[in-house]
Amino acid sequence: MSIAKKNHADYSDFNEFTSRDDTFDMLLMSYESLCEGQRDWVCNLSNAASLLWHAYKSLNVEVNWAGFYIVRDCKPTELLLGPFQGKVACQSIPFGQGVCGAAAETQMTQVVSDVGKFSGHIACDGDTKSEIVVPIISEDGKTTGVIDLDCGDFNGFGESDKIYLERLAQLITKTCDFN
Repeated sequence: MSIAKKNHADYSDFNEFTSRDDTFDMLLMSYESLCEGQRDWVCNLSNAASLLWHAYKSLNVEVNWAGFYIVRDCKPTELLLGPFQGKVACQSIPFGQGVCGAAAETQMTQVVSDVGKFSGHIACDGDTKSEIVVPIISEDGKTTGVIDLDCGDFNGFGESDKIYLERLAQLITKTCDFN
């Protein structure tokens, strides 16, 4: 698989890949390439949100939101809206509330096949049927944010998504300065 790209926008083209695993491999390689020489979390997560959006769209997964919530030092137990693709969203989510808050508090990936059955689900978009949220954990063990993806279909995410999004979270920890 080649990562040679002429233009930054070329990284958003996932149409040549037919399998979910190939698409996710390319997403991770593209993210690493785009972050080369850049440690600013806003820049890197903005590109990551776009990569996620375009990767899932190329797989015909009905993703209706792809982005990040970030923990800021001034509010260490609250997630604040970060870079994303999709409709407008909740601006802040306390740890322990909703799928994002559960992932942040437990530091465990939450794969929810039916958000209607998740106690305390926060419905930013009533069209969302399933969700996956992956915590981003700093090297010193603190939650620094979450990757959040919403889908308009039930069972939109599975084990493969979990594995690759957890790898992305690890890359984010290594490539972003959140201070």
